[in-house]
Amino acid sequence: MTKTKKNQNSSPSVSPHSQNSLSSDPSRSPLRMVETAFLASTASLIWFVNYYFPIGPVLRIFFPLPIALLYLRWGKREAWMGALTSLLLLTVLMGPTRSIIFLIPYGWMGVAMGGLWKRGANWFVSIGVGAIIGSIGFFFRYWLLSILLGRDLWVYATTQITELAEWIFIKLGILAQPSLTLVQVIAVVMVVVNSAIYLFVVHLVALLILDRLKSPIPRPPHWVQVLLDYEG
Repeated sequence: MTKTKKNQNSSPSVSPHSQNSLSSDPSRSPLRMVETAFLASTASLIWFVNYYFPIGPVLRIFFPLPIALLYLRWGKREAWMGALTSLLLLTVLMGPTRSIIFLIPYGWMGVAMGGLWKRGANWFVSIGVGAIIGSIGFFFRYWLLSILLGRDLWVYATTQITELAEWIFIKLGILAQPSLTLVQVIAVVMVVVNSAIYLFVVHLVALLILDRLKSPIPRPPHWVQVLLDYEG
């Protein structure tokens, strides 16, 4: 009797958490796979349509949102799977160059935004991180195109801007001469500011859309709520 009691007491026990996870995973894994494939295809389709049928900056706002929604609903692993699946789909449809330009920055941005939103980060943090990723993506695009064309496009563009600024200064009678370094610094600042404005608009669209999909993002600052007459 004592031996049987000891054997019963020493038998491994299953925690309630593991029981729940075991019982929930089989039923939820098909939905997880379907949503990952669907949202990855949606992100690829938005990029594909915008490239061949551009309708202004409207579709650009939605580039990172499907991947961010994947993170909010299923977590980091599925978000990266969705981003890489989009990369593979776009590689087949458009080639590796255009597909990698989607992954960096928009796929990466979607994963980062989803992670920050799921952790409840405020808008200043998520917009700041997104602006950095967007700026990295901008310079990555310039670097990649420079390699493909065999020419430093960044130096070429800033040189042309410097010459244009010199011509404007001469016409206005200004004796100062803009330096190439100053023009490059101003250009970098403008890229970061443009990325921050883009991320702010993405946050506004995500606030309106993802709430309706029952995957809300953190509430905006008070002044934004007042500006939009939004009650969150």
